[in-house]
Amino acid sequence: MHVKTRFAPSPTGMLHVGGLRSALFAYLFAKKHGGTFMLRIEDTDRERLVEGGVENIISSLQWAGITIDEGVSMNSDRQIIQKGDHGPYIQSERLSIYHTHIKELLDKGHAYHCFCTKERLVELREYQEKNKLPTGYDGKCRNISEEETKQRISRGETFVIRMKMPKEGSTIIEDMVRGRVEFKNELVDDQVLIKADGFPTYHFAVVVDDHTMQTTHVIRGEEWLPSTPKHVALYHMFGWDVPQFAHLSLLINEKKQKLSKRHGDVSVEDFKEKGYIPEALVNFVAFLGWNPGDEREMFSLKELEAEFDFDKVSKAAAVFNVEKLNWYNKHHMMAMDTHMLAKRVAPYMVKCGFLKKLPETEVEWSSLSTVIELEKGRATTLHDFPEALGFVFAETLEYEPGLLVWKKSTAEDARKKLELLHAYLSEKNDWKREVLETETLEWISAQGCGVGDVLWPMRTALSGQKNSPGPFEIAVVIGKEKTLQRITDAIARLS
Repeated sequence: MHVKTRFAPSPTGMLHVGGLRSALFAYLFAKKHGGTFMLRIEDTDRERLVEGGVENIISSLQWAGITIDEGVSMNSDRQIIQKGDHGPYIQSERLSIYHTHIKELLDKGHAYHCFCTKERLVELREYQEKNKLPTGYDGKCRNISEEETKQRISRGETFVIRMKMPKEGSTIIEDMVRGRVEFKNELVDDQVLIKADGFPTYHFAVVVDDHTMQTTHVIRGEEWLPSTPKHVALYHMFGWDVPQFAHLSLLINEKKQKLSKRHGDVSVEDFKEKGYIPEALVNFVAFLGWNPGDEREMFSLKELEAEFDFDKVSKAAAVFNVEKLNWYNKHHMMAMDTHMLAKRVAPYMVKCGFLKKLPETEVEWSSLSTVIELEKGRATTLHDFPEALGFVFAETLEYEPGLLVWKKSTAEDARKKLELLHAYLSEKNDWKREVLETETLEWISAQGCGVGDVLWPMRTALSGQKNSPGPFEIAVVIGKEKTLQRITDAIARLS
């Protein structure tokens, strides 16, 4: 069997990290088994569509490194395209397909027209809730004759089409995450398949689409598990093979609340804007319910493709821990080639005004890489770099003179140490980091000074910050002239 998975989101907003996890798990399972990953757009809920939603879903997947083998994609000009032999892959373009299949169900007696008004359905639900009965459609129109149905349609009565759910026995699902799950058919109501506007509901379209597009494994969130017996019943009504299901656990925050927009940023775009890199977010999201079964935590996308399988996916709710995401982001940036990291940081530097434009030559990129190296081991997100390294590009620094004073020292002592240091560094010609550090430390010792009494005011003078990279790293990056000028400025502040 050729494995084929799909991700089928509704473009009702920006891609949620929970959606990214569903897409990622479907993608990884397909890649692990040499299969195909497909993107289908489910846009039958016309009232909730958001302009640009499709583009955001695709660009978010592309940013994460998830390749779309079949279905809806986007070309280099950001135009929506469709590729594959089982399209269209956008549900609103498949209405004729759904109407053909609903006619088949009606002809077989597996579906019926329902003329119940919205008012009646509201009253029914209120009655059921008041009397603590199971909620759901009561089947009022289930046995209307074909003749009466035709008469009411001819009179222009509004209707929907419902499935005739079997009311005896049970539907059993062997779920790849949850194992054996059983549903009593009598508790499953007659789901609407075609709405009054002629559009299919999710429950009908998803079954028709997954079959006609040859989906072998349906991987989605656990909120769809209660609907699965309806879907399985539809497969049986059509006489189709039932795909394998995997229902992923909820994502919750540290307060055990379902991860939602009400509790903070949850879209992929949000995390991208905050300076998280795709390698880290993908690695983190992969561990929301899955682990390799050993102590390893750092994985590239390719490594995840080789390792992933559902035998190590948990059915327990997965906690979205931002501190852990920060840990992943920090360590992935530390492991990254500095030149590559500079490419990621540069747009943030331009946005903050520290660079007028993106570097163009190798010399310019190399210069920026040297600056980035200062903060590489300390930064948590890409946003941290311009915030922490703004002092490198500044013409003048703003800070309180008292910051230059080391512990129990005095402003007068700090000034004298900086004057001695300025005179010493003025004579230095070799400005390489190792030489500068070694020889300066030897000079400090020869002067009988404490290391902190000299290097603290030096570092503060060069950065203007309480916390920053070391003084020699900064001195090498900003150069001799700027180093001496900043020490001069510091001396003036202390005078």
